[in-house]
Amino acid sequence: MRAFVALPLPDDLTDRLEDIALGLRFGRAVRAEDMHVTLAFLGDQPEAVLAELHEELAAIYAPTPQLTVTGLDLFGGDKPRLLFAAIAPDAALSALRQKIRKAARAVGIALSHERFRPHISLRRFHRIAPSERADLDLLLAAKAAFTWPTFRPTQFEMIQSTLTSEGPVYDGLASYPLSL
Repeated sequence: MRAFVALPLPDDLTDRLEDIALGLRFGRAVRAEDMHVTLAFLGDQPEAVLAELHEELAAIYAPTPQLTVTGLDLFGGDKPRLLFAAIAPDAALSALRQKIRKAARAVGIALSHERFRPHISLRRFHRIAPSERADLDLLLAAKAAFTWPTFRPTQFEMIQSTLTSEGPVYDGLASYPLSL
């Protein structure tokens, strides 16, 4: 089962981000209800391993992080592959991510060692034509400074991701409370 661990987001924020992403007519937009901040991508795991991870995650005690959207940006440099909303660094967010990664390693899940840059995915791109790049640059010029007031999620979640031809379908498997 393909899964990940993430923080859910307020509906008013995801609705606003979806509106921004719909300003482009190319690439694949992330639906508002699918937006989140990924803390650990687990890949394909047997259900038994995810059940063990559930027990580890349920034992995590962590304060809720403060999440602040600081603007829009791109991953991929000259060949953009993702439009995203950046999340400001936060010590509690980094500590929570480390606890989750430790729990995953404890049940035998090997995680990638990429640098953590917290973000909310808005639109994915495969290839961008020059005219599309111009439209993307215009959107960024108009919306790159987008911000959102700081908020505190009350839980983190383990989510199943099923790949389909129309994009991934997410189903919540479990949620875990954060302390306020």
